[in-house]
Amino acid sequence: MKTGQKGLALIKEFEGWYSEPYLDPVGIATIGYGFTYYLPGRKKVTLKDKPLSRAEGDPMLKEILTNYENDVLRIVKKPLTQNQFDALVSFTYNLGATNLGKSTLLKKVNMNPNDPTIADEFPKWNKAGGKVLPGLVRRRKAEAELYFNK
Repeated sequence: MKTGQKGLALIKEFEGWYSEPYLDPVGIATIGYGFTYYLPGRKKVTLKDKPLSRAEGDPMLKEILTNYENDVLRIVKKPLTQNQFDALVSFTYNLGATNLGKSTLLKKVNMNPNDPTIADEFPKWNKAGGKVLPGLVRRRKAEAELYFNK
């Protein structure tokens, strides 16, 4: 599976576009759509890097997403709808496969991907650096809504 248009739009909306490098809320150098590294080569972003154009960033996002799509495909053991997959890829893009892998969210998805209590698991992941961030509250709500959108 590949991320669909709804998932791509959600990721772009919440990551935003930054052509110049900046520090994210936990102090990690970031550029573009939340990139912390460049492809090819996985060179880390630094605050001294040159600006990135959207013409460079859009294909880079699709290439980077492949890693997160593969993570979701590897650790989710049940068939998913496109919207379920997209929501989990967005979650994983933001939080990493390690966090998805140890989450109750994943446990519930792997037991029954249509369990309505899965919606209660997304909002639990609303902190960065120990602080609740309004952007993460909105993102988790949007991911849960996409997950259950038919």
